[in-house]
Amino acid sequence: MSSASVHLTESGPPETVLDPEPAAAIDALANALKQSPAQQRSAVAAVVARFPRFLDGWAHLGQLARDNIEAYSAFRVGYHRGLDRLRQNGWRGSGYVRWSHEANRGFLRSLAGLEAAAAAIGEQDEQQRCLHFLRQLDPSWPPASLDD
Repeated sequence: MSSASVHLTESGPPETVLDPEPAAAIDALANALKQSPAQQRSAVAAVVARFPRFLDGWAHLGQLARDNIEAYSAFRVGYHRGLDRLRQNGWRGSGYVRWSHEANRGFLRSLAGLEAAAAAIGEQDEQQRCLHFLRQLDPSWPPASLDD
């Protein structure tokens, strides 16, 4: 568990910043995304298989899914793995997890993807819970681009 990732803010709740993802995972994902569109999904799946705790890998796998159920599943895994990582970094169920911190983006992309996938399959309650949670975690949600 990291001891330096939860910060008190002058204007409210504590803020949690996840530990950076492993450089090897980031590089592997970047290489997978350079593949042809027909090969990207398989390449990203191989990255996630190699680095199953890599949140941005799960988020990208959800974005490349073949259908709404596959997307929902990948985003849900990224979301739950992200909750585990947040807790390991001192998050106690409340406080900010802001997009402005690069290390938080894989979790937030997974949560945003889960919100969209839930809407796509008609899971309105979950879609609303995810949207509310995103705004609690980062009051300035949504960012200008989820691809930053």
